[in-house]
Amino acid sequence: MTHIAWLGKKSPFCGNVTYGLTTTEALRDRGHEISFIHFDSSGTSSTGTASSPDVVLPYLVKSQVYTIPSPGAQRELRESLERLQPDLVHASLTLSPLDFRLPDLCQQLGLPLVATFHPPFDASLRNLSAGTQQLTYQLYAPSLAKYDRVVVFSELQADVLMRLGVPSHRLAVIPNGVDPQRWTPGNPAEPSERLQELRQRFSGQRVFLYMGRIATEKNVEALLRAWKLVQPSGCRLVVVGDGPMRQSLMQNYGEDAGILWRGHEPDQSVRLALLQLAEVFLLPSLVEGLSLALLEAMASGTACVATDAGADGEVLEGGAGIVISTQGVTTQLRTLLPVLRDQPVLTAELGRRARQRALERYTLTQNIDQLERLYGELSPAGSVLA
Repeated sequence: MTHIAWLGKKSPFCGNVTYGLTTTEALRDRGHEISFIHFDSSGTSSTGTASSPDVVLPYLVKSQVYTIPSPGAQRELRESLERLQPDLVHASLTLSPLDFRLPDLCQQLGLPLVATFHPPFDASLRNLSAGTQQLTYQLYAPSLAKYDRVVVFSELQADVLMRLGVPSHRLAVIPNGVDPQRWTPGNPAEPSERLQELRQRFSGQRVFLYMGRIATEKNVEALLRAWKLVQPSGCRLVVVGDGPMRQSLMQNYGEDAGILWRGHEPDQSVRLALLQLAEVFLLPSLVEGLSLALLEAMASGTACVATDAGADGEVLEGGAGIVISTQGVTTQLRTLLPVLRDQPVLTAELGRRARQRALERYTLTQNIDQLERLYGELSPAGSVLA
């Protein structure tokens, strides 16, 4: 089996963190050795041991979006890789200056280098957020061209990078995946304790759900405006997550408009119960990659409405959900919300189709199968997997 040095994030909570932890857990379950390299808040470094394979690197600044490593982080990373002697390095890119130095470092050490490139995008450049993300892609493209492979989540994302000069043979389209045994519809006959608690909490109310970061690019305010304008009777909008815009939005959109703010929810069992309870999952993003929250909602059998940003529209196309444009989100939702309220048979069918699509295309098993084949192409130790 392959020894993988995984460079990623364990905090603060975001899609990159979920991706890294879920993927490495699945790889370990298949017998691969993982040395997880990440930035820690302790301010001191650790090169890991046999009993504790984590490698901790110091940093100056860390957020959900980017990380600025301490001046000695690159040296400590090199020393750790020399000591660990992995078969390959997989960097779940953290948007850090270290990302640009990895190709030269790994080339010097003779290590194959794989990246997963997470930044959201909108190929049509229809808004300011999309333009800002395009600059990120332009900045990264020359370095990504030096990686042995760059994992992206959709053909659309690959096309964006190819237009910016990343050779097609460097790109591997491997969509995100979720565990459909973990993310599953609630059992009406035997609901979980968490789901029973939520049903009591929202007794008699139909729940619409947003779950994710509360930030400009997520366009949550457009959803809140539509909800406040419609205020569908008998329904509650639950907003789960945290971010820089949360406090300001809470001041303008609250309980009087039928909106409940739950903040960040670290307990996966609660997040699953919320998805099982919700009739509709709403994702109004201006830019996206391939939303794990959307895939979790789909696997949980929740009807999904998302914009066509990033790969989300591709995920829901052909009747697996409702796809709206990133332009005029409030207007579109103002029309859709009453329909979704009045048509529970429609939302139930959309939920069924969403789970079926997740099972067909977006399972964690499929994701790991493709990663193993990629590792086998790059590492002699992984050749038995190819």
